[in-house]
Amino acid sequence: MTGTTAPRGARLSRGARRAQLLVAARDVFAAQGYHAAAMDDIAERAGVSKPVLYQHFPGKLELYQALLTTYADELVEKVSGAIADTVDNRERVHAAVAAYFDFVAGEGRAYRLVFESDLRGDPEAASVVEGALNRCIDSIAGAVTTDAGLDKDRAQLLAVGLVGLSQVGAQYWLDSDQRIPREEAVALMSSLAWRGIAGFPRVNESTPEAS
Repeated sequence: MTGTTAPRGARLSRGARRAQLLVAARDVFAAQGYHAAAMDDIAERAGVSKPVLYQHFPGKLELYQALLTTYADELVEKVSGAIADTVDNRERVHAAVAAYFDFVAGEGRAYRLVFESDLRGDPEAASVVEGALNRCIDSIAGAVTTDAGLDKDRAQLLAVGLVGLSQVGAQYWLDSDQRIPREEAVALMSSLAWRGIAGFPRVNESTPEAS
């Protein structure tokens, strides 16, 4: 989700105004954290009056939850799309890892909001993050179940491993100031994951996949 601050008083559609407010909220929450951020700061960042902000979001918590849900859904869409975009298992692994790095590279502030929020202790916020992770796992597990001949529980465990590797690897890459080029970092992590997942070939193939 990208956007720019419109001039104060500019007329926008309700959807465009909401998107603008979410971008402003993202910047303020990422810079200050949930607890330190104020609705006044977000309104000022967006170039609107506070009553306009409250027309769209009744309070800071509701605004934060909307923002968290937006970015969590975006991450799920990236991972699910990566898995669905190819039938080649090695490409799927690479694409799944790349989806996390793309999310970090393009939306570093959003990534921190989702995975490093100072509101993670809130049950509703935690539920949004957990739900996003589970949907990513389910997308990968569905492909693993079909292509590796594993039952649901074992496919789920492999998917958890791939999601964990991708998330932690991408987060470390972000925190280490991206010293390794993104393409190389993705290649390293996907190669590590593939060496394990390649041990579970497609059940309908007569010859093993290349390693």
